[in-house]
Amino acid sequence: MWAFAQDYATAVFGDLLDPQKRVFWGYLASAWLISFLWLFVRRRAGLVRAAGEFFSAASWLTRSARADYLVFLLNGAIMMLLAPALLSQLTIAYALFQWMHGWFDGRPMLQWSPGAIAAAFTVTLFVADDLARYWVHRMLHRVPALWAFHKVHHTATSLNPLTVFRTHPMEGILFSLRGAVVQGGCVAPFIFFFGDRVELVTVLGASAFTFAFNALGSNLRHSHVALGYWRWLEFVVMSPAQHQVHHSIDARHVDRNFGATLSFWDWLFGTHCHSQTREPLVFGVRGADGPGAHRLASLYLLPFAEAFRAVASKLPGTRAGQRAVAAAE
Repeated sequence: MWAFAQDYATAVFGDLLDPQKRVFWGYLASAWLISFLWLFVRRRAGLVRAAGEFFSAASWLTRSARADYLVFLLNGAIMMLLAPALLSQLTIAYALFQWMHGWFDGRPMLQWSPGAIAAAFTVTLFVADDLARYWVHRMLHRVPALWAFHKVHHTATSLNPLTVFRTHPMEGILFSLRGAVVQGGCVAPFIFFFGDRVELVTVLGASAFTFAFNALGSNLRHSHVALGYWRWLEFVVMSPAQHQVHHSIDARHVDRNFGATLSFWDWLFGTHCHSQTREPLVFGVRGADGPGAHRLASLYLLPFAEAFRAVASKLPGTRAGQRAVAAAE
């Protein structure tokens, strides 16, 4: 038990010291600095407001924020317990590697320079991972049974950097599987063709793209600092304000801006929406915005019931399915 507690504390609070994690202290500090400069220089806010907006009580001390912190702590323990049972990227990579070995009837080795291999691997992994995030995120919104779990994240009525962890464990499992498939699917062919020369381009141990994304204000995505980019840039890169639009309850913003780092996917697949200039946004989910939305029972248990009803409504043999069929007729 003591060993588990030590591992738990390291896993959860170690995120603050790990440059590979979104809430690394350096990224939080850079988000505050970017927020300060944008508000003070661009928005001409007063010095006190510019310095304090990132830490405002409206972001960090609400009922919604307190629920974020509890979910963050509980999910850390839950995912630690589930981790040994989850599919790993090594399993995917090994299976794909063996398949390729049979497909090619051998193993052709490509003679690229170390720099070219690292650049190609880093870009490939980033693009594949970001595209997969887009489609999984979009599926979480469009499939009712999955929305039941993803809705937990959207019931946040105030945003702070820890809101990124306000997710149901079922969503955590899905994204873990997504990561294993994408990473294993990228690692296998590169190892197959280049052997042990495959490396990521890293900064402080994190992928160069991960470092850049986080250092340039990713933690402002879940905040009340509506930092938008130039219009042309928002067709390519997702600004913090664009992700805040994604959390808006306004009908114009529903099912928009699914992208993680790149907004290009949203533009390509018809779900893009620019950030709103000085337009106040209301966050949450219509019909699920009462005080009970932030209770742990609502966040952890109700999604199972809602997902069950969503699945049952599609089965003709059930009462819910019969009602759905009758309504359709």
